[in-house]
Amino acid sequence: MRSKAALLREVPGKWEVTDVEIDDPREREVLVHFHATGLCHSDDHHATGDDNTQHLPYCGGHEGAGVVEAVGPGVTLVKPGDHVVTPFIPGCGRCRWCASGRQNLCDLGALIPAGAQLDGTYRMHVDGNDVAQAAFVGTFSEWSVVPELCCVPIPQDIPLLTAALIGCGVPTGWGSAVNGGQVKPGDVVIVMGTGGVGMNAVQGASHAGAARVIAADPIEFRRTSALKFGATDAVADIHEATELARSLTNGQGADVAIVTVGILDGTHVGQAFEAICKGGTVVVTAIPPKNANSIPLDLGMLPSYQKRIQGCLYGGMSPVEAVPRLLGLYREGRLKLDELITRTFTLDEINLGYEEMHAGTTLRGIISYV
Repeated sequence: MRSKAALLREVPGKWEVTDVEIDDPREREVLVHFHATGLCHSDDHHATGDDNTQHLPYCGGHEGAGVVEAVGPGVTLVKPGDHVVTPFIPGCGRCRWCASGRQNLCDLGALIPAGAQLDGTYRMHVDGNDVAQAAFVGTFSEWSVVPELCCVPIPQDIPLLTAALIGCGVPTGWGSAVNGGQVKPGDVVIVMGTGGVGMNAVQGASHAGAARVIAADPIEFRRTSALKFGATDAVADIHEATELARSLTNGQGADVAIVTVGILDGTHVGQAFEAICKGGTVVVTAIPPKNANSIPLDLGMLPSYQKRIQGCLYGGMSPVEAVPRLLGLYREGRLKLDELITRTFTLDEINLGYEEMHAGTTLRGIISYV
């Protein structure tokens, strides 16, 4: 079958919307008709060349929700008609990480950069060439063949436009506070960068009971928005946030600093490290450009002050557990999702959507296919 998709043909480059050919699903694969996909900064890293793109052409998109239209042989986890969210990390259920409840670290994640399916071949093609799919799913195509392991069924009364956010940005940010930072009631928390991921770190810190949640972002729209998502304070940069945290804690600093800037630099980690107190935690969720490999910090503070730097992938959660948990909080009115969607775009407007993301005028842009 044919589908309209947004591809990268060169890096750096712009997304090109064109028709692609989609194969039938093979063993343990399903055909998904996507209704919506989020414009995540991670896909923009491929367009700018900050991230390594191993195969071109490349169909981006890893944060989506849709309806299962057909299944291949051996599929048992979903059936045609199911509404699904497609997290960007599959879970084999058998490796050490899955067996210990850390599906977000599944060994299958090592196959993501190649852009092929789990068997090493491709299901999307253009002009006779194989097309790589972001994180096995390629949600910048209205139709995609994906592994059944990348599909989490959801209740059909949840709007798919809203549910798409659970594919990446919401659990990544929310879990960075709740799991990565292990925020406790009464903590002082700094969130450094309040875009599509950081705004959910604000929500997570507030949910966990932080006494003060300090949002640090140079863009006024994001600062004012953060106050609506649970931040108690909003300042322009990490230096102001650090001084405010110290003024609230007798000079000690924040308990947790979560780094969710658009493009990670080692300096950001060093600044967050300075902002936390003894025994505090820096959570690093943002993605650096390739080859970034240094962090300026006082090494003596690691053993002497018992500070901790903690990486966090998909919020430190297993997608099959996170998706229903977070949608449950949404149903109860305890997690804002609809409010995150600043604007919807058509697929043809994808480059405009990323321009607005860079300008800081959106929290999360969404492409709607229906």
